[in-house]
Amino acid sequence: MTKRLYEYTKITDLKDMLKKSGEQYGEKIAYQIKIEKDKYKYFTHKEVREMIDALGTSLIDIGLKDKRIAVIGENRYEWEIAYLSIVCGTGIVVPLDKSLPENELKSLIERSEVEAIFFSKKYQETLENIKREGVGKLKHLISMDLEIHGNGIYSENELIEVGKKLIDQGDRRFIDAKIDNEKMSIMLFTSGTTSASKIVALSHNNICSNLMDIASILDVDSSDTFLSFLPLHHVFECTVGFLFSLYKGAKTCFCDGMRHIQENMVEYNVSVMASVPAIYERIYKIIRKQQEKDGVLDRITALQEKYIGYSMEDKRKIFKNIHKVLGGNVKLLISGAASLEPTIEAEYRKFGINLVQGYGLTETSPVVAIGTKENYKTGSIGKSVPSVEAKLVDVNDEGIGELVVRGPSVMLGYYGNAQETKKAMQDGWFHTGDLAKIDEDGFIFICGRKKNVIVLKNGKNIFPEEMENLLNRIEGVDESFIFGKQMSEDKNDIKIFAKIVFNREVVENTYKVKTDEEIFNSISQKVKEINQSMPHYKAIRGIILTEEPLIKTTTNKIKRQNNLDLIMKEEGKWNYQI
Repeated sequence: MTKRLYEYTKITDLKDMLKKSGEQYGEKIAYQIKIEKDKYKYFTHKEVREMIDALGTSLIDIGLKDKRIAVIGENRYEWEIAYLSIVCGTGIVVPLDKSLPENELKSLIERSEVEAIFFSKKYQETLENIKREGVGKLKHLISMDLEIHGNGIYSENELIEVGKKLIDQGDRRFIDAKIDNEKMSIMLFTSGTTSASKIVALSHNNICSNLMDIASILDVDSSDTFLSFLPLHHVFECTVGFLFSLYKGAKTCFCDGMRHIQENMVEYNVSVMASVPAIYERIYKIIRKQQEKDGVLDRITALQEKYIGYSMEDKRKIFKNIHKVLGGNVKLLISGAASLEPTIEAEYRKFGINLVQGYGLTETSPVVAIGTKENYKTGSIGKSVPSVEAKLVDVNDEGIGELVVRGPSVMLGYYGNAQETKKAMQDGWFHTGDLAKIDEDGFIFICGRKKNVIVLKNGKNIFPEEMENLLNRIEGVDESFIFGKQMSEDKNDIKIFAKIVFNREVVENTYKVKTDEEIFNSISQKVKEINQSMPHYKAIRGIILTEEPLIKTTTNKIKRQNNLDLIMKEEGKWNYQI
């Protein structure tokens, strides 16, 4: 368990958080919103809290007190205002995945029994259809884009203005609303198909305990600027990006899209970002390409090794030109939602960039463990945060067991699913489904998902994530997927294969090849070299090469069953042997 390193404000619920942080940071900028190139509008923390109070007052006024209200849309301040106006005195908030097709969205609206939904214009037609069909309890549509009410759709902007007038007239129903911080206030759907997804029930206490834990170990304050990129419906971005920024009185800016992350970091002078490994790998490649272009790659690499024992502050000065590529103000990069390749983590630190790896789940609000500026080990997710206990169960001879945790940030349960709750929560410990090692210093190393482990005939366990990290280091490989294939009538006769997504331009330039056969042979040779570095039973027996991306979630996690189904469906097309 990590010790607390910094002072933090104690909060009982998100309404309390807004009140206390608003009093401390009211005049500071909360949001910088791009209107057009080089033109922005700004909202202070005081203005944000006034908008939340006004919108919440209007929601109660139209009959939504104690109702379930969904939010769907791209990352924007209106999404965040809507979320807090629901959860801080109106009812229960239900964030929905913006990438869902209409049939799945319809299912989630029905299952969660929402009576209203905030949305951006992209979803207007879909939601009008769903409302017209009389799906579930849906009665009210609230647009983040309309300036005024129209065609049976409320305007979020107009509701805020109406709410301000109601407050001026003495309406304090939202402002004085009492929060039960132990009651379900947030409903989150786990990833997966709508039939398989579970509804995670979270309380104010769950989220606030996590915010206080994070604040006590990460060096973040009101001078910082966050870049919001990951989908806001995902608990990692919601807690660590959105709510944490408001709690600390920091400023939030919104990313223009994946291709613009690096330029947005420069544009907004970003100091803190929470994202997924794929983004940090992308940024690292940008840095390296610039060094190659400038002809300084070898010199920079030599300097990295020379100053490896220096402090982060010293390395920051030595590699100030590298920092300028990211805006020159980066203080903290947080990687989560998937495994970060250790060599990438190490490379950032060699430049004096504080990249820490965290770990969590929707069910834990989400952060279970995270590295800190001083206390980290490459490849580790750090130690558990101050309020969370972590241990291993069913440990094997290699010291690997399932990670189980307990603490105030662990969910209330799966809504309407006592059977799954009982399976996940045993003797007060939440079973994460992840296999891990914990070293003598308390640092946790994730090995892979329990359900993804491939068991061979000799009883040996293969962790796909570990081998995928090795394949992803091959120049020209964008991503990979390890799977087991039955090789005879003996169902235990499993051999290891890999689907590899490659970048044709990079492969052609790196290996001086042109034809598909030459490309296959070049990558096969690199896979054989990896095989030689591993025990024989781990050897990859064949590969599938493709330029099509793997099927992934909105936070870039590989959907293993979906990818395996696709491979099996198209098996006749592939020539595996290497």
